[in-house]
Amino acid sequence: MILRYPPLFSRFPIRGMVAGLLASTALMACSAFAQSKPVPQTAKAEETVKGTDEQLVVKAKRRNQMEVSSGGQLGALGTKRGLDVPFNIRSYSSSLILNQQSQTLGEVLENDPSVRTTYGYGNFSEMFVIRGFVLNGDDISINGLYGITPRQLVAPQLFDQVQVLNGASAFLNGAAPSGSAIGGNINLMFKHAENTPITRITGDYTSTAMGGGAIDVGRRFGHDKAFGFRLNVAGRSGQTAIDDEKRHSVALGADFDWHNDNTRISVDMNYENEGVDWGRPGVLLKSSVTQVPRAPSVHQNYGQPWTYNDLKYMFGMLNIEHDLSKHITLYGAFGGMGSDEKGNYSSLTVTDGRTGDGTYGNMYVPYVQTSESTRAGVRAHFDTGPVKHEINAGGSGLWSETDTAYAMTSGVAAYGNLYQPVYPAQPAQNVVGGNVNNPQRKSDTRLFSLFFSDTMTFWKDRIALTAGFRYQNMRINGYDYNTTALTSHYDQGAITPVVGLVVHPTRHTALYFNRIEGLSQGPTASGSNIVNLGQIYPPYQSVQYEVGAKYEMGRFSANLAFFQTSQPNSYTEPYGNSGASIFRNDGMQRNRGAELNINGQIIPGLRFNGGATLIDANLRRTAQGTDDGHSAIGVPNYTINGNLEYDLPFLKGGTVVGRVVNTGKQWVNTANTMHLPVWTRFDLAMRYTFAVQHKPITMRFGVDNIANSRYWASSFNGYLLQGQPRTFKFSVTADL
Repeated sequence: MILRYPPLFSRFPIRGMVAGLLASTALMACSAFAQSKPVPQTAKAEETVKGTDEQLVVKAKRRNQMEVSSGGQLGALGTKRGLDVPFNIRSYSSSLILNQQSQTLGEVLENDPSVRTTYGYGNFSEMFVIRGFVLNGDDISINGLYGITPRQLVAPQLFDQVQVLNGASAFLNGAAPSGSAIGGNINLMFKHAENTPITRITGDYTSTAMGGGAIDVGRRFGHDKAFGFRLNVAGRSGQTAIDDEKRHSVALGADFDWHNDNTRISVDMNYENEGVDWGRPGVLLKSSVTQVPRAPSVHQNYGQPWTYNDLKYMFGMLNIEHDLSKHITLYGAFGGMGSDEKGNYSSLTVTDGRTGDGTYGNMYVPYVQTSESTRAGVRAHFDTGPVKHEINAGGSGLWSETDTAYAMTSGVAAYGNLYQPVYPAQPAQNVVGGNVNNPQRKSDTRLFSLFFSDTMTFWKDRIALTAGFRYQNMRINGYDYNTTALTSHYDQGAITPVVGLVVHPTRHTALYFNRIEGLSQGPTASGSNIVNLGQIYPPYQSVQYEVGAKYEMGRFSANLAFFQTSQPNSYTEPYGNSGASIFRNDGMQRNRGAELNINGQIIPGLRFNGGATLIDANLRRTAQGTDDGHSAIGVPNYTINGNLEYDLPFLKGGTVVGRVVNTGKQWVNTANTMHLPVWTRFDLAMRYTFAVQHKPITMRFGVDNIANSRYWASSFNGYLLQGQPRTFKFSVTADL
């Protein structure tokens, strides 16, 4: 292993108050009765214990409630309430992660109607589709910092919040390292110690034979509880509900923080080891295939037994904030990540959609990455007459080096079938690039940026106008696998502006508008017989327009948005009559759609989280106009998610949860001759909280894909990803 770097509403328990009042009333009655007749002390103690246990159950039940808040960390703008910003952002809490027994980041985001999950080639790396554009695992941020997140699989147990920002975010967060994050961004927030001590132990089981557990300990101590410590340990191992697929996960997080009246410091250190053996990969369709194969048996594994990945990550960050005065705050953050990945990958390429016949490739890839990321800035508040200003200014930097190599089988590694899998011995890997035992530098990335914004608030805080810009410089070098000689150099910069407007017609509503851009590395002309070979194009600047309306009242929030995002594309086309081609940077994908998000308590005891997204992903200015007007691959025309949580009135401490996930038609090819059908999945769960020895215990039982439906879940990038089979989950948590 090579590791180079190392509330908007009250939470007062109403039912607990009622129970407390009843207990108090009973005690008062007993006291009055005691004047005429003695009452044994044991009876008083039993009554007190009963009331205490009831209160514990009520408090634990409330803490376990599904909570999705509006707002979160918005990069250059800091942490904001959803109603006050011209963007659509949601935060999924750690209680939701725990109660839904989420084992990967993708399972957390199954709650979001604007996000869908897919895999990369032959591996089990989770990638996310937001507003019809991909978000790579490399481009997920932690507390606003890029480059320090495990890039393939993330253990959600380490994080207090999973935040989803819909829309482009180049101004807010800077350019993403791998150039995605055009349709949205995912930001993770570490757990820190809270004022209430926590000692939580969890044991869990997942079908077919996977067991695990977790420990979560948090304390504050010192004068005014200035010091805080939080320790999280989680792990699981065993076979999944897919035949012969085995997974293991170990996660460790230690978080320290300190504060006084003017300064806040936190240090977070984390380690992850994730792995998959004989995993079921995505399926690729050969260009000659004319029909989409039907999905195989839901439990069937058409992966190969010699495939695996083993992922090790060490990552962390330091955050510092200091108030120079009540109007000016300085802040800075530094993070680092060291990764060591190894994997043997293979994916079935279907050559006959009717029979399921196909071929397998075979590639071994070691991948070592070191990254450092930083940001610093100042936030100032002041007034100019009737106008309030919030100034944000600062900069960011990211340095990353990747060392990698590969060994692969030339041509076809093996023949197989989607419906009747064959498992041949691993073929010889006779094509090698680099040193697979000691991978050398293949690329390095340097991203630097400066930003400035002014949020002006006036008319008694009813109107807020944000205007700003970020200058981003991108320096990316590529090196030869074998000689490590420089083979490509990219050095370009761009300015990405932002304009946002929020109008509050009432205290609980907002109308908003934004124009913001996304930024990614521009292409370099490549291919065979290209007349402009090697030409470097400026960074892609994607443009987004969005209008929407928001409503927040207590524990309920709703957001309706209409958006349009245009992303440049490139292609090659014939050049003259010489047989040569020219590389053009002239294509366009325009995604236009609408989103509805509803979260919170409908009535006491009934909570809902979900919504719907409509997307028209239209291709324009394609090569020779062949695919003009067609829809982009793998972008559903609609997505619907709904989570309903109900507290059982006849069972104190009992809650039932139902979830539906519905995804519309997805095209498999740009010619739009093949598509995946609409699919729907139903999940059901229940939890029960009770007291043992005056400590709350929560038992959870859930079933994902309760109907055991078989379907293709995604076709993004042309890879068909099959939905998970029926999966049983059980866990017990004790709060000591």
